[in-house]
Amino acid sequence: MTGALEGIVVVALEQAVAAPTATCKLADAGARVIKLERPEGDFARGYDGFAKGQSSYFVWINRGKESCRVDLRRPEDLALVEAMIASADVFIQNLAPGAAGRLGLGSATLRQRHQRLITCDISGYAPGTPHYRRKAYDLLIQAESGLAAITGTADSGPSRIGVSIADVATGQAAYAAILEALLRRARTGEGSAIALSLFDTLAELMNVPYITRRHGGVEPARIGLAHPSIAPYGVFRLLDGEVLVSIQSEREWQVFAREVLESPELADDPRYASNVLRVAARAALDSAVQARLGQRRFTEVTAALDRHSIAYGTVSTVGDLIDHPAATALPVPTPRGPIEVLAPPVIVDGQRVTMRPVPALGEHDAALRTEFAVTVAANRA
Repeated sequence: MTGALEGIVVVALEQAVAAPTATCKLADAGARVIKLERPEGDFARGYDGFAKGQSSYFVWINRGKESCRVDLRRPEDLALVEAMIASADVFIQNLAPGAAGRLGLGSATLRQRHQRLITCDISGYAPGTPHYRRKAYDLLIQAESGLAAITGTADSGPSRIGVSIADVATGQAAYAAILEALLRRARTGEGSAIALSLFDTLAELMNVPYITRRHGGVEPARIGLAHPSIAPYGVFRLLDGEVLVSIQSEREWQVFAREVLESPELADDPRYASNVLRVAARAALDSAVQARLGQRRFTEVTAALDRHSIAYGTVSTVGDLIDHPAATALPVPTPRGPIEVLAPPVIVDGQRVTMRPVPALGEHDAALRTEFAVTVAANRA
């Protein structure tokens, strides 16, 4: 299957996670992605050594790219990058704020030179805000955005979400914005200057707790494996394990109480007559549900939940995820052999994405320098 972005050229002056996440998606869709790395490499190459001595982060989000080392303090390397950008459809960068502009690679400058170019700048905080020039990384943004304050339990204190959610969500948002810009250019012939930040991305995800606090006057609490807006929705202990139950509607509550819990008195209790009331009485409700489930076994409870189409799940460890029947893993080629990774979620016409190789540092140096040497020479002339 031909990728939807075949023929699109992306030049990426990128590091770490956010921008590489966006360009990984572009590469998966068939775009040619030229990854520009500092001479010592993207620092994410050194995050860990779990992937046969390679970084798990780097292997995950750098497949399908060409790696070219550049030292932008050298005029000849800066000229090489400018020649690449001149032939590109998209230029994406997540250097420190202002660094690209000082190199002559700021979006305003590039858009003046190249009418059809789409630029994408990723920063920690949005341009024009007081924090814009701060260095910012995922955990810092989880804390600054309020996400850490609502994550964890009442006793645990603020917690980090266990993955780099600010980076990944921003990369996904950048990918969507670039696709929109490509569609816009197809109609108008004009490129676009895209800017987005890690903080804005997480802040947008925080709208439910934001509205709860700003307009409802209630500071959202940390409630662990429960849902702040829905009840019952959480983990309950069984004789031989635990189950996470999710009730989404009044009909489901009635079915759950009468048929699964076999407790019509709960179904008829006025304290639990609506979701808003159930959330307000969560402690008493959860205690009542726990009392009825705590004396039953997993197979019995899940059979009843299945029979009555009530959503439930289990709390898997990462080890459980490896063997999870719903998980799909695919091998990605790397310089040290194939590494099995969990597959991207999208299935098109019954097919998942082809996992193209992860580049070695500088693997495409010679080929790319040769390819763009004529353009560099012409620019100098």
